[in-house]
Amino acid sequence: MKTILYVDLDKCLACKTCELQCAIEHSQSKDLFKAIEEEPLPQARVKVEAYEDLAVPLQCRHCEDAPCIKICPTKALEKLAPGEPVIIKEDLCIGCKWCLLVCPFGVLNLNREGKVIIKCDLCLERLEKGEEPACVEACPTKALKLLSPEEVAKLKKAEFLVGFKKDGKTIKG
Repeated sequence: MKTILYVDLDKCLACKTCELQCAIEHSQSKDLFKAIEEEPLPQARVKVEAYEDLAVPLQCRHCEDAPCIKICPTKALEKLAPGEPVIIKEDLCIGCKWCLLVCPFGVLNLNREGKVIIKCDLCLERLEKGEEPACVEACPTKALKLLSPEEVAKLKKAEFLVGFKKDGKTIKG
């Protein structure tokens, strides 16, 4: 995998399409109209937080040295390999909530019954088929992107140079 979920904050409108598609993707039926009849109701693993004029889709950042994996007493959280997403084996989760306490981004949640952690898995099944995560594919403004670290660095460099030019400074080199 070795990709990063990149959020373009200038493009996110807080429409919550990513939340809806995430819940549908993690439903039993994978269909909106059938999913709303399921028991239990499907839950999104992404949540859009808005504050003033800023909106940010928040989900697991799949840390390389994930504290949630280290603290999990039952080994319910794991990475299959370096660069891969952090996944949860729900059958091993005892709902101790230790991972909630150590997550630096505060993005882990309990399921509706309050017994098992649910979290973004980057739609691992979709990734294995060469597809993008549901939230990325569904984003109408393309605020969410799945990029390599090199692509993120290139974007950041371009943003810096555009900002540098706007400030009226000259670029020497």
